[in-house]
Amino acid sequence: MLRLIKIEFQKLWLNKVSLVLIFISFILPFTVLILSSIKINFFGFFTLELGELGIFNFPIIWHITTFFASYFKFFFAIVVVSMIGNEYSNKTLKQNLIDGLSKKEFILSKFYTIVFFSLCATVLIGAATFLIGMYYSSYTEATIIFREVEFLLAYFVKLVGFFSLCLFFGMLVKRSAFALAFLVVLYIVEWLIFWAAVYVSGTVETAFKVKGFLPLESMYNLINQPIQRIVMTKFPEKTDIMYDYAVHWYEIAIVLGWTALFVFLSFQLLKKRDL
Repeated sequence: MLRLIKIEFQKLWLNKVSLVLIFISFILPFTVLILSSIKINFFGFFTLELGELGIFNFPIIWHITTFFASYFKFFFAIVVVSMIGNEYSNKTLKQNLIDGLSKKEFILSKFYTIVFFSLCATVLIGAATFLIGMYYSSYTEATIIFREVEFLLAYFVKLVGFFSLCLFFGMLVKRSAFALAFLVVLYIVEWLIFWAAVYVSGTVETAFKVKGFLPLESMYNLINQPIQRIVMTKFPEKTDIMYDYAVHWYEIAIVLGWTALFVFLSFQLLKKRDL
């Protein structure tokens, strides 16, 4: 595994655009977390400090940081599809196979790189969340601090699943721009399936359950939006509807299933493709 990751690192190191995007994908979420945790003075009119609102208290901070940090995954998604596009445009794919790298090892090298960067991003967000929470949170008991740390697991699985989808699209179309465009197409298709399910079942609830098994929606469902939870916490008398924000094992299983399928299909495409 280390040998395959090292091969990918050598390629990424020679690509300045990929290095910049990797740097942004790691640093930007961390920077946003830091900036959101300090006092911001708006020209002397008022001072905003999100920490005073209680959103950096344990355990809710695990939910908030992982949800918003996940939106920065698109920077590394560009790197993933570029890894594939560059292999074809620079003829390095054919050269790797000539040098003795099997097609299975080629796909695994991409997947291992995805897992490695996803793990690094998770560790970084986890460390930032812990430090900010320890500074702002009024709770210091270990049972409360680590109560919802499973959001980090959901964040990691979400990144691996999404980047594996990008890997598959990159293998499918061999062009970075087209691969990213396919994400938009898939998003539209999932909503078309949703409305078709509404028409067939007659209920929105059933349609959402069907949509929850689709790739992008299942990844989103791993970490539901925390806004409603914040409102419920601050104004419990104004929230009559129960909101399930927890991380569920079956949602993780669905995304892991899609991840395995995307990696398998990527291998099958490469296996059958005439290089």
